Amino acid sequence: MGAKEKKGGDASPSQSVSSSGPYGEKCKYDQSFRGPIKNRSCTDIICCVLFLAFLAGYIVVGLLAWLYGDPRQVIYPRNSTGSYCGIGENSNKPFVLYFNMINCITSLNIMAAAMNGLQCPTPQVCVSSCPTNFSVVLPTDYIPNKNPSEIWDQEWCQPSINLTTTHLTVSQILNQQLCPQFAIPSTAIFNRCFPSLNASQNYAERKISNETRDNLISGSKQIIRALNAKDIGLKIFEDFARTWYWIVIILVIAMVVSLLFLLLLRFTAGYLVWILIIGVLAIIAYGIYHCTMEYRNYEAKGASIHDVGFTVNLSVYGSVKETWLAVLIILCVVEGILLLTILFLRNRIRIAIALIKEASRAIGYMMSALLYPLVTFILLLICVAYWAMTALYLATSGSPLYRLVPINESTPGCSGISANESCNPLTFNASSYSPCPVSCIFYKYKDEGLFQRNIFNLQVYNVFGFLWCINFVLALGQCVLAGAFASYYWAFNKPQDIPACAVTSSFIRTLRYHTGSLAFGALILTIVQVIRIMLEYLDHKLKDLENPVARCILCCLKCCFWCLEKFLKFLNRNAYIMIAIYGKNFCTSAKNAFMLLMRNVVRVVVLDKITDLMLFFGTLLVVGGVGVLSFFLFTGRIPIEAFQINSLQLNYYWLPILTVVVGAYLIAQGFFGVYNMCVDTLFLCFLEDLERNDGSLEKPYYMSKSLMKILNKKNKKPKADVHK
Repeated sequence: MGAKEKKGGDASPSQSVSSSGPYGEKCKYDQSFRGPIKNRSCTDIICCVLFLAFLAGYIVVGLLAWLYGDPRQVIYPRNSTGSYCGIGENSNKPFVLYFNMINCITSLNIMAAAMNGLQCPTPQVCVSSCPTNFSVVLPTDYIPNKNPSEIWDQEWCQPSINLTTTHLTVSQILNQQLCPQFAIPSTAIFNRCFPSLNASQNYAERKISNETRDNLISGSKQIIRALNAKDIGLKIFEDFARTWYWIVIILVIAMVVSLLFLLLLRFTAGYLVWILIIGVLAIIAYGIYHCTMEYRNYEAKGASIHDVGFTVNLSVYGSVKETWLAVLIILCVVEGILLLTILFLRNRIRIAIALIKEASRAIGYMMSALLYPLVTFILLLICVAYWAMTALYLATSGSPLYRLVPINESTPGCSGISANESCNPLTFNASSYSPCPVSCIFYKYKDEGLFQRNIFNLQVYNVFGFLWCINFVLALGQCVLAGAFASYYWAFNKPQDIPACAVTSSFIRTLRYHTGSLAFGALILTIVQVIRIMLEYLDHKLKDLENPVARCILCCLKCCFWCLEKFLKFLNRNAYIMIAIYGKNFCTSAKNAFMLLMRNVVRVVVLDKITDLMLFFGTLLVVGGVGVLSFFLFTGRIPIEAFQINSLQLNYYWLPILTVVVGAYLIAQGFFGVYNMCVDTLFLCFLEDLERNDGSLEKPYYMSKSLMKILNKKNKKPKADVHK
């Protein structure tokens, strides 16, 4: 890399920036600087320790959630004894049968019951299959000598009773709700037996009253809606099972197109930028022409706004000449501003195009940089998975609690039973509460104890940790790529002086020295994001508030913090570039980056907008292209029989299309994010190159020849020198 760098990043030209000017003095030349400094020290150590301590606490929260939580509460239903159906001793009994579904429908709020796993005030047992026929205990079954095993199947009754050995009569079994009085043809939905909605003709055959029938059918429909329809989930699963390989193929096409677009920018960036600019001007010019024709047309008809007056029907204003005149004036002003801007900033546009081409050339030399988004994706996936699992385990923390519920409160002798009296379903004996028939029913999960009382606080900690980790991973990716691309720019002889493993070296260097700085930047951004979440929550809670002043203040706060978040992302991005190059702490790097950009604010705006325009066009090309392709494929407009593949018969063709579009967008953003970081890094290096070098033998420029040609600059060469 040339001469040895000073330890701790002292070779930074930014170190010599003074505060004499409004945005500091220009960076001074340092003969020992040859790119990203290798000999550096750790930065923002306090924040690094804080971040590591926070991660340790985050791990402890996850462990506590894992110890106390039980996600099986969400996946598997429970019977009345608290045992799960479908696992353990009930592994061959995956379904729950409710003794009296009417109690579930009439006694509980449907949505609340659904959130608690649909536990309702009626006994429920695990069964291997749902009933397929009507079964009612008839009056003839009440004969004392009648064997209960001849009436019920053992699995339809509670585990506490053995029908073959019990001495209880049929009447006693029914009074204690040990077995159901009737069974209805049911369908398994979410592993729960609901009355079949297409068996209404059989209700009359069994002399079930119309009121009971209507309650069962309407209540079942409500519960199914509350839990969502399983049929839709199955159809979605079938669609993905039929199209997953086509989705993968189209996403691979999106990846190839994204890569080709970046590589072609090296040769077509100039033409493409001017085509897009001319296209925008042409569209506005056509708008001016169209407004002129419409204005003349309505002027000839005498259609004026005075004839219309004030109306809430906005479409009426499109039929008067004044509307088209106003639009015409606005478009003319916009067209004039754009023409003047392009005229006076044409040289800066050429610089931006040259930097875009240089970014394509840098990526061509560092193809491994295009693989780094995969590392970022894996780290983000780990963060999301850890957050989701921790949230799930926290939400399911606490053991189930049971309480006594009278089967019929109007029964004499039930008034003395406390509604909050707890019970244990494994040892519960209904006969001890005779003559009042009661059941031991689940009603909530335990929320007492230090851990359970702080579930909400731990969930907040979980969300904060999730945002901080996500922002840290993104910051790590930006700093690593910035260090790699900076080593490309500051290689005087390209590609000979480019480090062989620039991305790997930058990754190791960033983690070793600048974890604290990245955590500091991520923390600031996370605090703003948490405030925005709180404001959104307040807005949701106060959406019905009729106070316009409060609504206006809340709206202004949301807007201000949205702008602040955007600014912090921009500032952090450039601060990470300076950290990657010079190894300074976050605050110093952010200050130096901001001062440097403000000294070249016009160039910053031009480059930023042109780069955004290019990447927007690339994203539109990739996402729009594969979206149209998937639409024609999944709607049958492309005959896939030509590929000897069965025709795709889909229930919801828009689901795989949406999956492809979202996947293509993420892929495009991954590739274009690398490209955008490359452009930003090269731009900052270019600005510093201009400030501290002059093209002399002692201070040669590191920029490409195309950039020097645009700026009318060149490096002086000694007679024996043969630099490119």
